[in-house]
Order: sequence, then C-alpha cells, then structure tokens
Amino acid sequence: MSATDNSTAAPNFIRHIIAADLASNKNNGKVATRFPPEPNGYLHIGHAKSICLNFTLALENNGTCNLRFDDTNPEKESIEYMESIERDVAWLGFKWAGKFHASDYFEQLYDYAVQLIKQGDAYVDSSSAEQMRQDRGTLTQPGKESRDRNRSIDENLDLFQRMRAGEFADGQYVLRAKIDMASPNINMRDPVIYRIRRVHHHRTGDAWCIYPMYDYTHCLSDMLEGITHSICTLEFEDHRPLYDWVLDKLNTPCHPQQIEFARLQLEYTIVSKRKLLQLVTEKHVSGWDDPRMPTISGLRRAGFTPEAIRDFCERIGVTKNDSWIEMGVLENCIREDLNERAPRAMAVLRPLKVTISNWEDGKTETYRIANHPQKPEMGSREVPFGKVILIEQDDFMENPPKDFKRLVPGGEVRLRGSYVIKCDEVIKDSSGNVVELVCSYDPATLGKNPEGRKVKGVIHWVSEAHSIPAELRLYDRLFSHPNPDTLDNFLDGINPNSLEILSDCRLEASLANPLPDTRYQFERTGYFYPDYVDSQPEKLVFNRTVTLRDSWGK
Repeated sequence: MSATDNSTAAPNFIRHIIAADLASNKNNGKVATRFPPEPNGYLHIGHAKSICLNFTLALENNGTCNLRFDDTNPEKESIEYMESIERDVAWLGFKWAGKFHASDYFEQLYDYAVQLIKQGDAYVDSSSAEQMRQDRGTLTQPGKESRDRNRSIDENLDLFQRMRAGEFADGQYVLRAKIDMASPNINMRDPVIYRIRRVHHHRTGDAWCIYPMYDYTHCLSDMLEGITHSICTLEFEDHRPLYDWVLDKLNTPCHPQQIEFARLQLEYTIVSKRKLLQLVTEKHVSGWDDPRMPTISGLRRAGFTPEAIRDFCERIGVTKNDSWIEMGVLENCIREDLNERAPRAMAVLRPLKVTISNWEDGKTETYRIANHPQKPEMGSREVPFGKVILIEQDDFMENPPKDFKRLVPGGEVRLRGSYVIKCDEVIKDSSGNVVELVCSYDPATLGKNPEGRKVKGVIHWVSEAHSIPAELRLYDRLFSHPNPDTLDNFLDGINPNSLEILSDCRLEASLANPLPDTRYQFERTGYFYPDYVDSQPEKLVFNRTVTLRDSWGK
C-alpha cells in the first residue's frame, strides 16, 4: 500500500482508538479506511495529511484503504480532477485497495431513501431553499416544521418516484430526513438528502436527475465498502450525529465509526478549493500545478519529493485542536530530504565574464568533482575549465564591506574544485557597469592551498565555452501575509515577488541532460528541479524548490 516505513510512527489519539478496537476484536480485528475526495478541484497539502493518515493507518494494521470519489455534485466535478487525484495519491507512494465512486451506489442509495420514506423517516418537501433557510432556526431558536412534513407515506413515495422520473423542475421538490426541527444541532433539523438537478454526470451521463447529498451519501458509501474507521476533519464533527442517524435508521449490517481530527492550517497559504480555483481562473498563477500553489501537483512540479511531504505530515501530528503550522516546517522537510539525496552542480544565475589572462588560448582542462561531498557512492562528474569562465555578479564587489570574502580588485578567491585566481583588471561599459574581469590563475593551487597561502573565499563558476543556457525560475511563497484568509480580500495578500524569472543563466556541462526525476543542489544557490512542463532539450528550465536556508524573515 505504501513504501513508507512507519516503524517509528508517533502515537496519536486515532492510533490509540484503533489499537483499542483491535485489542477488543471490534470489527473482527479488521481495519479499513478510505480517502474520499470530491473531484471538484486538485488536491492540496491539506489533503496530503488526510491521504497519509488514512493509508498509513491501514498499512500499520494490515488493513485496507480505498480511494473513493464522492461524485454527487456533477456541476463542479470533472474527469480532469479525478485523474489528477489518482496521480497525486500514487505519487505520494500509496496504492488503494479498491477504487470506488459514490455514483457506483446511486441505485442502492435511492433504494435506501425509499426505505426511509416507508419507515416514516423521510418526506418530500416543496419549500423553496429560501423558505427552508428561514424555517431552519438559529443556534438559540428551534426550527419550524415544514407544511409538507406530515405528508402520507404513499404520497411521499409517489412524489419521490416522480422526482426520479424527471416530472418536476429543478428545485421544485427535495427529499428531507425527518429528524427533529428543535434539535440543538442544526444539522439534524430535517436535512435535505436528495435534490433535483438536471446536470450531466461524468460517469452516469443523464441517467439521473436527482442526486443525493454528501452527508447522506458518505455514511452509506462507507458502510457499503465495509469501512471500519471513517476519518475526517473537524468541520464534520457536528455532522457525525447525522452520519450515525442514517445508519441506525436503516439498521445497516455494519456501522463505521466516524473520527474527526484537526485539518492542516499552513501559514502563508490558502487551501480553499474555491479560492484556489479563483487564483487559476483569474490567472494569478499559471495553473493548478503552478509551483507556488499548495496543490500536490504544484509541490511536485516545484521539486518536492513524496518522502518530504510524508515526513511533514508525520511531523505535524494528528490532534483534535486547530493550530497553525509554520511554512518553515514544510520547507525544512524538503531541505533535509534534498540535502541527503540531491547531487551537487554549479549554475551561474547572473553571469559575469572572467577572462584568465595567463591561460593558454584554446586550452581546456577537465576536473572530476564529487556529486555529493558526503556520499562517494553518488559518484562524480567532469567539469571543464577554459580561458573564459562565468561567475556570479554578486561574487565580485569593487568596494566591498569588511567581511566580504569573495572577489575584489587585487584580491584572490578560489574557484570551486579548481585554481586560485586574482582579479587584475575591471572592465566597464560606457555606463560604468562592470562587464568583465581580467584575472590570473596560480598553477600551483589546483585543488589545494600551498603552504602559507590563505584564501578564504570559494566561489562557483562555469566555463563559458562549455556551459549550458537555461532559464531558472525563482519561486517564493505565493502570499506575503501569514494568513491571507483573514484579509477582506485574500488576493491583497499575494506576494508581488513570488516569482523571478532569470533567462540568461548558465549551467555546468554535466547538466546538458538532467537525470530523470532528479533534484539538484545548485551550489550556494538552492535546490532546483527540471520543469517537466516547459523544459526542452534546446531550452532547459529549472524551478527552485527551496533556498538553501530559511531567509524569509530576513
């Protein structure tokens, strides 16, 4: 079900519940969970927490976890979203025991609704949506019973069958559960369980013009699949009495246990599907998979690894209390992961030309540099060196501060894996901008400092003649406000500097053909991942996954 090693999984209240159930042989010692997304958008980091929790709990207890699409609202759902959800779950490293859809059960759900009507536990109501809102009451005032609440069973059966047959207009009738209009829990005040919607369904076509509501569908889908532990977020806690009421009234053969946990709340992020869709449709981002988006597809395109996301979800834990998680926690998870796995390479983001005056014209040397300083098993690569090299503009200053340890006029610096060079001349254009440095190299310093020689600074570089052109996209947090949802307009919190595109970057020759699905540490710059959407052999594009250090607050 997953490649995750959960031998050191942290205890939490859900693990304790399952352990107690297994000890008492509840559910015959079976653990069956499910991940039930509605296919009305792309999954985000909050869903990742639920995915990891549901699949991991099943894995830990030799159980099963189903993937089930709760596709009861075809107006907002699509095949595109379903396919993206499957990709995301699989990419995170999980395999579902079975793939199901709420629409698989439409006939059974209808039959169960008929059973509720026959028992006197449901009725067809002609009240308008506005009238039902008025009659629902408040937290301090009971609701008002509909004039249709006491229809006869035969009349309700007839009307419900005619609803299915398409005799009525959308919204003309609904089917409501008959519970208690005075209940202190508003969700129990005769909730709607079926409504008329003439909408083409992506799986059932036009076979149905009535669709069941989520609360009614969810518990019965869980029951039909033999789910033992129905795990959801805290906003469904007040819906649990309705979940149990439906199953109890129908006297179903099994009764899953709904358990709620606190949803993921991540700073500098929004996870509302409606707002994420707005970002996409209004083109504040390039799409659902924009690397600034908190969607799983966006994180994947940015270069996050499934291991880092699973580690993040385990670290933040599972509780009953809402809390905010700092963005730095997620960023540190990917830093730690990539520090171990990412091969090193040299990339110059803002090139400055350096001519080695005492280097022979046409001469090239090639050095072998380790791909990872602590992991010899990752091998090494060849890096060519010639008369003209490129360094970062920021690695040279004419009038440096006292603690500047890179190249200055008349000063020396070591080139990573190569020689010590000395800046002899600074060439400027007519505007006074530095366009080239003329330096000399010391042949005795290849890969070492001769005795008595102290060179503090080490900078990266690439050979101009052998380097590869590339576009680097420097992504940062999409929002500059820690909680954009608290703003009157969440769009006001967008970070205007969330993306910087550098089109004239140069990469070392070894990156001409980046390894498939490989993240790289560009030395002294950050972790980068080839953009699998826009990158082409003739025009490489790399996305910055994360900086080497957390510099957000500086």
